Amino acid sequence: MRPGFLRRWVVVVTLGEWLGFAAPAIVGAWLLDRPPAVLVPSIIAAGIVEGGLLGGAQWLVLRRDLPRLTASRWAGLTVLGVGAAYPLGLLPSTLQQWWAKWPVVAQALFFVVVGLCLLATIGMAQWLELRHHVGHSGRWVLGTAAAWAGALGAFSLVAMPLWQEGQSMPLRILIGVFAGLVMATVMALVTGLVMRALLRSGSVQAEPAGRARSGDHGSLASGIRQGPTQR
Repeated sequence: MRPGFLRRWVVVVTLGEWLGFAAPAIVGAWLLDRPPAVLVPSIIAAGIVEGGLLGGAQWLVLRRDLPRLTASRWAGLTVLGVGAAYPLGLLPSTLQQWWAKWPVVAQALFFVVVGLCLLATIGMAQWLELRHHVGHSGRWVLGTAAAWAGALGAFSLVAMPLWQEGQSMPLRILIGVFAGLVMATVMALVTGLVMRALLRSGSVQAEPAGRARSGDHGSLASGIRQGPTQR
């Protein structure tokens, strides 16, 4: 691993996630009062932009230490992960009239399951590719889940007290974007520490000979289906 990895990761990934999150933050503030049929697909579409920028930023740092990792595979899987996370995050609010009638225990279980699935989506999607490049890659799923738990918590601590009824649209967007910067920084720091630990483990794996460049010109699915090899 090259010197300064964590510094590069925190700076580049924070910027990528912050710029990417600006899309759903603006869309969410703009369409906050619209019905779910309009709000939900709009935020999911904006989340795809976020996933692409996040995955691209991470790849810019990783390409030095994982030269066989391609931008298309990493960013594509990140988009899939973010694209799954947003529907899960919006599920409690869109189905409130449904789960509000459940017993308290069932409600709590519902929130726990949805929350755990949400936190794991991005890490699990990226693991499908990361497992071909480093050993102990399952730790990435746990690490990213912890990172997003802290990041979303930081976002709520910053944004919720500042958002008030009757605020102007530009102010609501500004608060969301600022809270997004805090969220992105927390996420980048924690995921950077996890990725640095994986790279320092010295278990970077060699690519299978038949797969070496197929992912650059073949389909994303073919790269996902192949299992990891051992050094």
